[in-house]
Amino acid sequence: MKMTSNYYSGFCLSKEDELFSDYIIKNDFTISGFSYGAIKAFNEALNTQKRVDLLQLFSPAFFQTKDKKYKRIQLMFFKKDAKEYCKNFLNNISYPKTIDTSKYFQLGTFEQLDELLNYEWKKDELKKLIKKGTKIEVYLGAKDKIIQSYEAKEFFKEFATVYFINDAGHIL
Repeated sequence: MKMTSNYYSGFCLSKEDELFSDYIIKNDFTISGFSYGAIKAFNEALNTQKRVDLLQLFSPAFFQTKDKKYKRIQLMFFKKDAKEYCKNFLNNISYPKTIDTSKYFQLGTFEQLDELLNYEWKKDELKKLIKKGTKIEVYLGAKDKIIQSYEAKEFFKEFATVYFINDAGHIL
């Protein structure tokens, strides 16, 4: 998972920020991230001493409403056949569009998948970031096959401007 300028890539992806070019604000004071990269972008914005005016989270990895069994099954399938798991994952992130995500593919690790599935967004940390003067934008697709976008919308709406896109999936 590499960072391009102030952008953090999603799980199993690299340099896919061009897919969000209509939304990403590129400047020294904005940090953006997609899915797993949204976690990394959030932690960077929260912990940096540098000025961050805007944090853009594209389909943030939001699995805290999923039970332990779901997470365990995801990890088990990845461990059994990582390439097949990732192939299925790439198909699901592009839905309902037909985006060729293969050019961005970079095999993720078990540890990254475990981290994103078990990451918990904390309200006190979001409040702390806002108190630092950072504005948060969250972009979600109603047809997302990866995360529960309605639950994510309800969670983030207290802390962020949430853009909920009706005919979009994980890659909006």
